[in-house]
This record gives sequence, C-alpha cells and structure tokens, in this order.
Amino acid sequence: MNVSRRTQADRSASTRAALIEAGRRLFAEHGFAGVGTEAIVAEAQVSRGALYHHYADKTALFDDVFQVVERDAAQRLAESAAGNGDDDARTVMKRALDEWFEACDDPEVYRILLIDAPSVLGWSRFRELCLHHVLGLIESLLEVGMAAGKFTRQPVRPLAHVLIAAADEAALYIVGSDDRVTAKAEMRAVVGRLFDAL
Repeated sequence: MNVSRRTQADRSASTRAALIEAGRRLFAEHGFAGVGTEAIVAEAQVSRGALYHHYADKTALFDDVFQVVERDAAQRLAESAAGNGDDDARTVMKRALDEWFEACDDPEVYRILLIDAPSVLGWSRFRELCLHHVLGLIESLLEVGMAAGKFTRQPVRPLAHVLIAAADEAALYIVGSDDRVTAKAEMRAVVGRLFDAL
C-alpha cells in the first residue's frame, strides 16, 4: 500500500513537471495568449483531464511556470553575483545587473517574466513572486555594502524596492528596443551611475 501511494505520488509529480515544462516552452515561444490548453496537453503528452486535475485553468499553470522561470533567473543572478568572493558590494551588484540584462535575451525571461506575467497574474501576485526570489539577494548586498562603508547607511527595504523597479524598467526598455546591444550599454551606464550614487 505504501509503495502504491508512492507510485501514485511519483506519477502525479511527473505529470505536473511535464505540464510545467510544456507550458514553459510554449509560453516562451508563443506568449500566454497564443497558447491553448490543447497545445499544452499535447506538448506534455498528458490528457486534458490531467491538466485540470492539477490546475484550475491555464492561468494557474502559468503561475507555476512563472515561479520556476523566476527561480531559475534569480539563481543565475546569485551565481553571477557570487564571483570570486573578493569584490565589493557595488561591483557585485553591477555584475548581477549585467547578468540580468543578458538574461533579457532569453525568450523565457522577456516573454514570461517581463511581458506576460504582470497582466496574466495581476500586478500584486507578480510583484509578490518577484520579491520572493530577488528581494533577499538585493537586501543582503545592500547590507554588506553599508557595513563596509561602500554605501551610505539608509533604510534597506525601500531602497531594495527602488533598485528592483529600476532593474525591471531597464529590462523592459532593453526588450522593447530595436537595438538591444545599444539599449544594454545605455542602461548599464544609467543604472551603474545609480549604484555609484549609493
């Protein structure tokens, strides 16, 4: 009985993972509005009933897809920020920003995270999920920089929100540009000066 229960749990987890992976590929390629549930179940190779067993609707699946893509993007930024461990907080923040701008070339990032998520999930849910993954990283870097005297001591939480907003707006500027190389260079300079002013 225990083995049967575990097998059912494994099957359920496998189905859910297949749906998320299918949604991730399709939403990145076609956008939320361009993907029907028929395409999702075909891509995942599961039944329509399996989709609705795990998710109330396509938006609920998108929420899970968003969380996976956001988590992966945050992990990518954290790994980039880690560097060699000898850099000061300002250098680390600039390196993470560069990584974020490079990530904007990935359809998963620009289509799922930047373009579709705010409208599909609603602003409150979108911001809640973004902050869950990235806010702690930025706050930690600010605390380290302030403790080392690299940044002026000020309230960390509101400053972290301002920096997240600046990075997101910069990313939207980049993905909306016809010349992303120039747009990235412009935004590196602009946001870099913001970091320098800290």
